[in-house]
Amino acid sequence: MTQLGRLGTGIGWRPEIAEAVEHMPGIDWVEAVSENLCPGHLPESLRRLRERGVTVVPHGVSLGLGGADRPDESRLAALAERAGMLGAPLVTEHIAFVRAGGALTASPSLEAGHLLPVPRTRDALDVLCENVRIAQAALPVPLAVENIAALLCWPGEEMTEGQFLYDLADRTGVRLLIDVANLHTNHVNRGEDPAKALDELPVEAIAYVHVAGGFERDGVWHDSHAHPVPRPVLDILADLASRVTPPGVLLERDENFPAPAVLERELAAIRGTLEEAGATTRVTGACAAESEPSPEPPASDTTAPALPPLRPPLPASLPHRTPTPASLRHPTPASHRPVSVSPSRRPPCSPRWSRAPRCPRGSTGCGRECRRGPSRPSARMSSRRWRPSCPSCSATATGPPSSGTRRAVR
Repeated sequence: MTQLGRLGTGIGWRPEIAEAVEHMPGIDWVEAVSENLCPGHLPESLRRLRERGVTVVPHGVSLGLGGADRPDESRLAALAERAGMLGAPLVTEHIAFVRAGGALTASPSLEAGHLLPVPRTRDALDVLCENVRIAQAALPVPLAVENIAALLCWPGEEMTEGQFLYDLADRTGVRLLIDVANLHTNHVNRGEDPAKALDELPVEAIAYVHVAGGFERDGVWHDSHAHPVPRPVLDILADLASRVTPPGVLLERDENFPAPAVLERELAAIRGTLEEAGATTRVTGACAAESEPSPEPPASDTTAPALPPLRPPLPASLPHRTPTPASLRHPTPASHRPVSVSPSRRPPCSPRWSRAPRCPRGSTGCGRECRRGPSRPSARMSSRRWRPSCPSCSATATGPPSSGTRRAVR
């Protein structure tokens, strides 16, 4: 992967707060929505920021890399033009699809006006990887792609979000823009554990991090970018920063802009979170080093063989790491843990089961109900071969995912 320089702490540049951003202390870089910039015309505020040495990164929202169609050449050309106009070190887009229909279908092209989630299946990953490669070839600078917030998950998904992002980065070499606010959104709406996602992520591929606010209504978290950053999002940022030092962190705000002093306080909270997580990591590492026994001095032997290198060379692709054991993992804050929700406020896609399946051996088995839900299909198992097991007698059976069970939501 191409090495990118350190970005530092930044904020999303928007015309409504352009003047305030120019006067904010400690702003190392800004991010501008690519589609909101006119070709050949750089806003005066961005021009002045660039003259001061502030990095500007174009952030695309309409490429639709997760769609079935190949990326539109004109959209790719526009994104490349913005990168050249801004002198950007990289460009970013989303792992999403945003349109359907068109010339190859019987319906007109439809724009969703929203970032829609890509199914986490191997077929969808193949399409996404090919579209990312096409975009990489058309852009003059490296590309980073962002995980999105979602209100639903598709049936028959074969991978977790962390596994999906790992394979994407491993196969294409693309950088990742990790939005910790979106991890929090998916935790509330889909019951996904942010710590588990961070365990599975290729942290070596992170280009930078997004932080944003939202609000909860009727058990659903809305990623509004129009509210203060909540504590759980900062906790996920701290967990990420304890694993790797992110090259850059950026605060996003798109609506309901507060006074500049409020934004400056949020930026200060982000910096404090990063510093505290970094200090904790340094202290933990020092304590671990002190607890290791000192090696015995080698015997004086002039014929001793040469010592091997300290570490083997890094592989060309990302390492296939074993997830951190639960006993060593950073504890998930109480605010991140699933909570019981009344039936009228149930968000979609819960891992619980309303009725446990009987032992698959039927009358020849133990006759008990399985006390846990059937396991998810593994990476090596087709989604069509689903093997629930009975914890009482270890019996297994093969059948479709709907056999003997009914999925419930919390």
